Amino acid sequence: MYQKITGGTVYDPANGTDGQTQDIWIRNGKIVHPPEDERADVSTIDVTGMVVMPGAVDMHCHIAGPKVNTARKLQPEMTRETIESGDMANVPDIFSTGYRYTGLGYTTCFDAAISPLAARHVHQEFSQIPNLDTGFFVLVGNNHYVMDCVSKNDGPGLEAFLGWLLHRSGGFAPKLVNPGGVELWKQRHDGNARDLDQDVEGFNTTPRKIIDAIVRASNSLGLPHPAHIHCNNLGMPGNWETTAETMKTLAGQKAHLTHIQFHSYGGGGEEEASLCSKVERLAEFVNQQNELTVDVGQVMFGRTTSMTGDGPLGHYLHQISGEKWYSADTELESGCGISPIQYRNRQFVHALQWAIGLEWYLMVDDPWKVVMSTDHPNGGSFQAYPQIIRLLMDRDYRSEKLAEVNPKILQHCSLGDLDRQYTLNEIAIITRSGPARILGLKHKGHLGVGADADITVYSPDANFEKMFSVPRWVFKGGQIVVDDYEIRNAAEGHTLALAPSYDLNRNGLIESWFDDHYSLKAKNYGIRGGEFGRVRVV
Repeated sequence: MYQKITGGTVYDPANGTDGQTQDIWIRNGKIVHPPEDERADVSTIDVTGMVVMPGAVDMHCHIAGPKVNTARKLQPEMTRETIESGDMANVPDIFSTGYRYTGLGYTTCFDAAISPLAARHVHQEFSQIPNLDTGFFVLVGNNHYVMDCVSKNDGPGLEAFLGWLLHRSGGFAPKLVNPGGVELWKQRHDGNARDLDQDVEGFNTTPRKIIDAIVRASNSLGLPHPAHIHCNNLGMPGNWETTAETMKTLAGQKAHLTHIQFHSYGGGGEEEASLCSKVERLAEFVNQQNELTVDVGQVMFGRTTSMTGDGPLGHYLHQISGEKWYSADTELESGCGISPIQYRNRQFVHALQWAIGLEWYLMVDDPWKVVMSTDHPNGGSFQAYPQIIRLLMDRDYRSEKLAEVNPKILQHCSLGDLDRQYTLNEIAIITRSGPARILGLKHKGHLGVGADADITVYSPDANFEKMFSVPRWVFKGGQIVVDDYEIRNAAEGHTLALAPSYDLNRNGLIESWFDDHYSLKAKNYGIRGGEFGRVRVV
């Protein structure tokens, strides 16, 4: 049986299709050539006049694992539907997460920060998410074995460990969170890494060395997404200088900086007493460095939850907000901080954060280098994506919303001077084709032959928020899961994982070190091959 989607206006940037009428053929969950036999059995859906795009890809969100479950316990009201205040449920239960993403046209999502010790927990939860392919990034920036390798300048040992760890965890990419800083916080709860060249006590290394070594090792391993980096000094005035130094450290190496909005602040120094935007300076780096990409971490107004592997950041937010706070340390691996937060449009800092995020979309010249994210739920719920799309595509709407925020921000950012409007093709890039390419997913983010038949069909509307809020059809692996605006079916997804080649002769040394330092044995660590049938090695 073939399926034919006919008559639609197709936006498939990866294959150079920008608003042309084109038929799409599906068979066995893949996009295929039209059948050669005219008598072939064909089921046809006529989408004439509608917009057809690949299924959307969220490459940075927090949807599974211990931290998300803790956030649900911390704010049980935020797991439900939109609450009376109008705020969006930002930690929906694991089952409804899949349906809520489906209802926006998303078919693939990656959890951005998982401790290897939590891998089995995450795989179990992923198995309950309908309609989504999933994956996760493995926390390594404060891992003791990693820092030992860095201090010894043992590049081959680090490569082997990263390969071993991805195999054992079923993860997809290395993730660095406040490298070195979380370890200093765990040693002393006023500790943190404020400078890339600050000593990480007890490890004879620095954040800069950790970043450089992991990125080099990951690129040497040939990982499709070598490093997903949460820079030091997140949220702090003047942190743009740390971000710029991180970019310089990465020069010429393939890497991705995440939730870049939170790392783009001037101010706090002698020359600039007040918080201000430094997007223009940082965007110059991204525009000039071919191997560097970012996602935004857009702040949206309302109540949400901060959850992060950056333990000292969680405590800092608790101190300035007075909200309740949760912190946890994962032995030898990582940390965690969780605290509720409410972004208000009349509050200067929050309004400026909102503006800085939009500046990133509008100041990066090449949309293939910037990805839509809210760092769900840190900047806001993923359910705000349609509104972000409208802000990018409709300059007049953006001006209306700018007029509603604290007017003082106009003296501290350039958003009011930016006239750029995104096209539908550019929206398809930053929500679909771009993240798929950055992640190295050759079967995602496009509608060419061989791609997974993950397809979203929208009804055109001058109100782009309305248009992208409710798709007309969504296909997941060729199965119709949204039909005539309503979710009709639940398709089973896969968990996307990597199994890179590495020096297996290092396994004995790694596992011996592990047995000597952890509270469990290496043989009980991580998952075993075939333990979760949903895992798909790519």
